[in-house]
Amino acid sequence: MVYCDASGNPTIDPLLTGKLYTAIGCIPITNKNDFAEFILGWAIGIAGGIAFLLIIYAAFLVITSAGNPQRLQAGKELLTAAISGLLLLLFGVYILRLIGVRILNIPGL
Repeated sequence: MVYCDASGNPTIDPLLTGKLYTAIGCIPITNKNDFAEFILGWAIGIAGGIAFLLIIYAAFLVITSAGNPQRLQAGKELLTAAISGLLLLLFGVYILRLIGVRILNIPGL
């Protein structure tokens, strides 16, 4: 296995940072909270990219509907769903921290 040093370069010493060297970056493997944060960061990025592609596809449906009311309605619904999902994704972390840290006072969040 190849690990990361403090600057993110590959090394064979696992005790330097406790991170595994991969093509997508240094993945923390010693702390479960850091690992979850890394995975969630990537998942949010991928979900945001998918939402962006859905917005582009919905706009394409609306533009090319050419008076077809069913296709126009499908494009509008997809656009609304994609924007709603993106907003939920963006505000999800904020809402969870608000509930967990400020309202319920859960330590470690």
